Amino acid sequence: MTAAGPLPISTLIVNYNAGPLLREAVASVLDAVSEVIVVDNGSTDGSLALLHDLAAPEAAAGQPRLQVIEVGRNLGFAAACNLGARHAHQPFLLFLNPDARPAAGALARLLQVLRAHPRAGMVGGLLQNPDGSEQGGGRRRIPTPGRALARALGVTRLSRRLPDFHLHRQPLPAGPEAVEAISGACMLVRREAMAQVGPWDEGYFLHCEDLDWCLRFHRSGWDILFVPDAPVMHRQGACSRRRPYFVEWHKHRGMLRFYRKFFREDYPGPLMVLVGLGVWLRFGVVTVRQVLRDLSGGRARG
Repeated sequence: MTAAGPLPISTLIVNYNAGPLLREAVASVLDAVSEVIVVDNGSTDGSLALLHDLAAPEAAAGQPRLQVIEVGRNLGFAAACNLGARHAHQPFLLFLNPDARPAAGALARLLQVLRAHPRAGMVGGLLQNPDGSEQGGGRRRIPTPGRALARALGVTRLSRRLPDFHLHRQPLPAGPEAVEAISGACMLVRREAMAQVGPWDEGYFLHCEDLDWCLRFHRSGWDILFVPDAPVMHRQGACSRRRPYFVEWHKHRGMLRFYRKFFREDYPGPLMVLVGLGVWLRFGVVTVRQVLRDLSGGRARG
């Protein structure tokens, strides 16, 4: 909490069997923001029970600052985010993964930057791995079909003039910098911008919905800023390791939806066919690797 009281932010956390990570995420922001809304997509691991002992302060209207919405089934990430947003009351919305932890002062810094740039629709912080290194995805370019093909052919590894989608190997900027996309693991969004752009696309079940939203923000005239001095530790993949095949399936389905939705009319049909084949080829490779890891792990345990 700042000296002036809690920040005018509604934090929205989508939970699906996140275990102790959920409690850690809620505890990391509960005292700093005006309200925390947990949307539970039918968890069965008892993670919601871990929230019961959190001493949630009351909001100005006398209502508990922590609200839990139990859906009873898995709506998917985008639909759960939209549901939480409909219950939020603050002018700024923080979409936070249960495996993400903003550092002390990070949310205040993100809000400061968002307020200082009226044309900024959303801001994101410096995503870090647990070892402190910068994580890919926190600042990135939109993976257009042309860029996807260049990456698949290895062109981005041959020329520094063609940076990869993820920009984490580039030097950190001295201050807030406009980027094409940030990560849905930690997005602070201006409610006014969301009202103009529209909600998350619920046609995505898991993955790529954040890229979709970022592109729509840009096309609606809103800037997206990366804030290097607002660190957020992110245990990437910690909530999905128990369902690797399920996650990969929806990730690749999301990629195809993204390409078809935004680029079908702008790129030649043969290129789009190649991109589609590339997506499913990648899915096959990732799946085979996962099967081999599972088999190897099973033999090791035996």
